[in-house]
Amino acid sequence: MTPEAVPFAKTGGLADVMGTLPRYVRQLGHETAVIMPRYRGIQTKKILIPSLTIALGGELRFCSIQESDPIEGVRFFFVDYGEYYNREDLYLSNHQDYPDNAERFACLSLASLEFAKRASLAPDVIHCNDWQTALVPIYLKTLYRNDLFFQKTRTLLAIHNMAYQGIFPRTVVPKISLPQSLYNPEGLEFHGNICLLKGGILFADKLSTVSRRYSQEILTPHFGHGLEGVLRKRAADLTGILNGVDYSKWNPSMDPSLAANYSADQLEGKKLCKKDLLDQFGIPESMHRPVIGIVSRMAYQKGLDLLHNVADDIVNDGCSLVALGTGEKKYTNYFLGLQERYPSYVGVKIMYDEALAHKIQAGADIFLMPSRYEPCGLSQIYSLRYGTVPLVRATGGLDDTISDFDQSPTPTGFKFSGTTPADLLRTLRRALAVYATPERWTQLMKNGMSMDYSWPQPARDYVELYQSLLPH
Repeated sequence: MTPEAVPFAKTGGLADVMGTLPRYVRQLGHETAVIMPRYRGIQTKKILIPSLTIALGGELRFCSIQESDPIEGVRFFFVDYGEYYNREDLYLSNHQDYPDNAERFACLSLASLEFAKRASLAPDVIHCNDWQTALVPIYLKTLYRNDLFFQKTRTLLAIHNMAYQGIFPRTVVPKISLPQSLYNPEGLEFHGNICLLKGGILFADKLSTVSRRYSQEILTPHFGHGLEGVLRKRAADLTGILNGVDYSKWNPSMDPSLAANYSADQLEGKKLCKKDLLDQFGIPESMHRPVIGIVSRMAYQKGLDLLHNVADDIVNDGCSLVALGTGEKKYTNYFLGLQERYPSYVGVKIMYDEALAHKIQAGADIFLMPSRYEPCGLSQIYSLRYGTVPLVRATGGLDDTISDFDQSPTPTGFKFSGTTPADLLRTLRRALAVYATPERWTQLMKNGMSMDYSWPQPARDYVELYQSLLPH
């Protein structure tokens, strides 16, 4: 169960995971299905249940359950309730969360459970994702605790980002059909509000997150966002499984977005991709200068403020910089100002453009991700395959996937642990020293291009986790 999944609805990496992982689990011989809201614009093929009644906050709601065409054998079901889901955005309007988000995702959770009963398909495991579906394990152990239909059903709650917790006023408790007894410090209460993610952590049978390092980090105050104590109590039930990537979409040897295709054995095309990238950003051709690429949501989490005091040094050290993304104005304005200051060396596009993201992965020499925290990260994994050497902060999935040049016999990039602009600049200068020796840089590129972070292994890890939940 998920609030989003490709190809139907996406705001972040969760959608990629839930659009892909079920296919690989199915390939291992297990029956999988995905259920999510039917947001505006989602086309379905048939209505399975025209009217499904759920009791929500003392009122009856009448949903329908619809289905799309299967994708590689995986069935996708949709809870259709126009009042909640037929909106301009998945979660917010004018940069503000919808005030009824708790009720919207309570509806998804209750409708999904009632659909399972109506279809007489008791799941062995319900894989829930983030706060939006954290109500499922809560409901199963409260409202449905005596329901024999779900007696053998177990829940896994996957945490994709601890910063998003589903915090609502305590007045929401009756509106989402929960007993007031859950509002206490050992339950859903959280600094005078309720926290749905906290409830999911307490009630789910097992927990997972999206990298080994992040599963350790969230047990600490710096990364736990106030829930580290609750997580430490469940530490024995917490597993870190790195997200996979889809190399059929991210592969320079067959990527249709690129000016030229290339591979580890035939690298010539990467030079053409670099020239094309400079053209795309209107940077006068300077093929001899290393190009630093950034594709990012422009927010505090991403550590882009670390550039503020060293960008002049970076340009003066002989680098060009291209950045693509959207986000907070103070970051987008900073990058636009940097482009204005150095139009011959800096190119910025404040937008989301999937094809251009591919061009940056292929055309840049260095891919920069200085995130303050990064549960998994996928862009650094893409950059490895594209022979664009990652420079990352050693946190979460960035630390798990990148081996530092000075610390590994088979290095794939450069890492730093500090949180200052000087730490970033020092690490970049280490990278530039290697870039100055083409033979060493080419070997570094090839090391990265040989790495395999595809989905089969994570899928096996998830299946093992699912099986550990089943009654023996």
